[in-house]
Amino acid sequence: QVQLVESGGGLAQAGGSLRLSCAASGLTFSRYHMGWFRQAPGKERELVAAMWWNTANTYYADSVKGRFTISRDNVKNTVYLQMNSLKPEDTAVYYCAASALRINNPQYWGQGTQVSVSS
Repeated sequence: QVQLVESGGGLAQAGGSLRLSCAASGLTFSRYHMGWFRQAPGKERELVAAMWWNTANTYYADSVKGRFTISRDNVKNTVYLQMNSLKPEDTAVYYCAASALRINNPQYWGQGTQVSVSS
């Protein structure tokens, strides 16, 4: 049974930082592309950052470039999202996702963690 468990969400002030973690189990983590999505109230879920397992290339949405950093630890089976210079518009539920093929069509999802940024 595959499980993705996020942690690290919470409340931050604008300009502050948070680090999200996603611990994976039940899959060969090192062979999965990993991504972080977010969904704000009334908006569609969007991919904000991704890291491919086979090239270590990364993707960032324009809205988070230069502020967010995705990384992974294949020994700990964990993917991280370091979020700096947070803005109120970063407020959303953040989801970890895993895919063996295309990260924009994940096979597995975490339960989500709330990030709220106050101005």
